[in-house]
Amino acid sequence: MEQLIKHLQPYISLNEREIELLHSAVERRSYAKNETIFTEGKVAHDIYFVTHGCARLFYNVDGVDKTAFFYTEGQFICAGESYTYGVPAIENYQAVEETELLIFSKEKTEILLREVPRLEIIARIATENELITCQKVIASFVTKSAEERYIDLLNTQGELFQRVPQQYIASFLGVSPETLSRIKARVFKKNS
Repeated sequence: MEQLIKHLQPYISLNEREIELLHSAVERRSYAKNETIFTEGKVAHDIYFVTHGCARLFYNVDGVDKTAFFYTEGQFICAGESYTYGVPAIENYQAVEETELLIFSKEKTEILLREVPRLEIIARIATENELITCQKVIASFVTKSAEERYIDLLNTQGELFQRVPQQYIASFLGVSPETLSRIKARVFKKNS
């Protein structure tokens, strides 16, 4: 909970009563490595906040998982379109290591917002994070090569290479695991 409050501090200052209400509206849940958090076809009724671990967003394309993003500590997860419009989601979320999430159910969040309307900022931050994430992924695929995307990932989220199976990273970069191995070798050789 402290991590969430710290994450919200740049946006909003909470008093003790508001923190108590926030605490009562949130459910803490742990997921085992590879456990499914949310699956496509369902309507999203929750916003998640990662307190520990790593989760991946992926799409099932003709029976093949395509990883779109990784979420680590301090990030919100939300199937935005489904959550906002009540339509079935097209995305899936999975824990890629033991992961702990704070879960904001839509029902409890609505009750919380009646008590503390300014906490709507949580939904706004989650939605903004999703939008920015999508824009970065799209821009990366439009403007950069797979090797440039690999170098960016290494520089911005290098810890993922220790935490996430390589096939998920390859999928995220839009390459096969064999191509990822060749890219890694080329980058290592250039930097040696």
